Amino acid sequence: MADPFEVRMRFTAQLQHLNASATSSQKAAHYALKYRDMDEDLHSCILEQLERNSMNNRANIMYFIEHLCDMAQRENHLNFVRMVQKDIFQVVDAVAPSDGAGAANVKVVRRVLQGLQQKSILESDTVTEIEACLKERDTLPEHTTLSPIDANEQRGSNVAQPVLKTNGVMRLDKRQIEQRIEEDRERHKRLKESIWGVGSEDEEFEKLWDEASEIGEDDFLQAEEDAMERRQAVEVD
Repeated sequence: MADPFEVRMRFTAQLQHLNASATSSQKAAHYALKYRDMDEDLHSCILEQLERNSMNNRANIMYFIEHLCDMAQRENHLNFVRMVQKDIFQVVDAVAPSDGAGAANVKVVRRVLQGLQQKSILESDTVTEIEACLKERDTLPEHTTLSPIDANEQRGSNVAQPVLKTNGVMRLDKRQIEQRIEEDRERHKRLKESIWGVGSEDEEFEKLWDEASEIGEDDFLQAEEDAMERRQAVEVD
């Protein structure tokens, strides 16, 4: 049997090193399900890391939660799903706090909530209630809280640290800003790929059929004109 402390430490490290790639979230989700007998302890790790890490990492953990719930549903281990349902308000408060520090994460929260609702993990009433709270927190442009700190504020430290502004909004250093922009770009790219992605040939046919307009009189007239042009071209040859 694996050592619980070691499992917890390894899982914590995976959460701390999540990035925009789906692979990192899937790897952490696989690890959590591998040690599903420790699900309550691993869930507490998720909540702890949401409180302790940067806003960038909290956004990554939010996306990871969707991967974990999706995978847990498919493997019929619903304890993770139930715990997320129970603590979803705490999760949202950590990822997009009401003090404005997580204004850049509001869009992340909305996307994940939409995904969890579509997968029947969250009830529509719960998502609506959370959305009402998010409207009050979505008061800043996407990267307003990602403004660079002054050079004087960085002096004396080689470690990238968030700096608290006088108005209480968290401000990030240049490295964290660049990391967030790059991760947002990667997620946007994956989102576009998923939109354009088509499954089986039947799904592609249904998609094209739904997008096609109904045949009308103009279509028949156009077909007759095309046929006449083809006959004339054959006669000329």
